Amino acid sequence: MLERHEIETFLTLAEELHFGHTAERLKVTTGRISHVIKKLERRVGAPLFERTSRIVRLTPIGRQLAEDLTPLAAQMDEAIRRAIDAGRGITGNLRVAFLGEWTAPALLKAVSLFTERHPDCEVGVHEVQLSNSRSSLLDGSIDVLIAAYPFDGMACGPALLTEGRSLAVAAGHPLACEKSVSLEVLANHPVVQYPEVTSAEFKRDRTPEYTPSGRPVPKGPTGKTFSEMLSHVAMGKGVLPVGDHSRWYYPRPDVAYVPIHDAAPIERGLVWLETNTTARVREFVRAATDVNRRNAAPSAT
Repeated sequence: MLERHEIETFLTLAEELHFGHTAERLKVTTGRISHVIKKLERRVGAPLFERTSRIVRLTPIGRQLAEDLTPLAAQMDEAIRRAIDAGRGITGNLRVAFLGEWTAPALLKAVSLFTERHPDCEVGVHEVQLSNSRSSLLDGSIDVLIAAYPFDGMACGPALLTEGRSLAVAAGHPLACEKSVSLEVLANHPVVQYPEVTSAEFKRDRTPEYTPSGRPVPKGPTGKTFSEMLSHVAMGKGVLPVGDHSRWYYPRPDVAYVPIHDAAPIERGLVWLETNTTARVREFVRAATDVNRRNAAPSAT
């Protein structure tokens, strides 16, 4: 069996391909690096690196060993992190946020279970808007956000909420009296647009440029907030595909919500910055997933 320091030394040298740089990263001497590699090569029975005065490169055997060891080393690191987390407990502060009124209850249920499991961790709950949801994650103002997918560029947990889609139209719009509509109607009416800071993938999902049959969708005005977007709808400046729950959380006498019968459902869940995947974040995602699983389970009769 290889020792942990041998694996670390080998994989670092395989990445750096420079004895001096490897020694600097591991805070040891180049002689120590050379000693460990030679010992490892004797154990393997073949050279792992080709060395000259100018270059260091992996041999085919060394390259294969690096490919095999890399995922195993990552699993070892993760196991050690989990053990440390379990030993220390989850403490400190966690800042969670919701985007849209409908997501708040699901977030608060997750907060309740997380707090029950980790009473020494202080949880702050915040609300963000379309205009600052991504920037709040990037600048560290919040750690975890429950929002609609897709939320590209971020780590995403499992879907916690699912809903159908409706088309928001002005109360006096010809479509307001329809029982349901197709996505194809988007080609016949300007579609109100999300703020510029909203990701391209999200916009393609919510306000596509083309209908399923390939017809172009005309663009309407852009709103800075969801309420402002609905105001554009109410003024007859365009229509807007939304989640079904908007009719309950954003009821307006000047806006009608018509179900879209051929649209895929909207999914919502937790998102966070990949580089901010701390023990607190992992445990909060686990709590939210467990709450969702409990709510989805059929009750005993």
